[in-house]
Amino acid sequence: MGWLSWIVVGIIGGWLGRMVVKGEGPGGLIGDLIIGIIGAIIGGWVFGYFGHAGVTGINIGSIIVAFIGSVILLLIVRALSGGSRRTA
Repeated sequence: MGWLSWIVVGIIGGWLGRMVVKGEGPGGLIGDLIIGIIGAIIGGWVFGYFGHAGVTGINIGSIIVAFIGSVILLLIVRALSGGSRRTA
């Protein structure tokens, strides 16, 4: 159940992160969802490092952790890939 939770919460966190970090990442929507799963792992590690629970199942706290991790990772990936930035 642990890995399944990471995947489901990562997909939700990746989707939410994609809504916040505008722009097209490498791989489009599927790439952003995969980044969300990796972001959930990163978010869990970061929160664990500071003594807080990471992804503990499919719940709101875990989704927030995955969301924060995916936003961090999306910002890093988009900065390194040199994605186009539009200003209005």
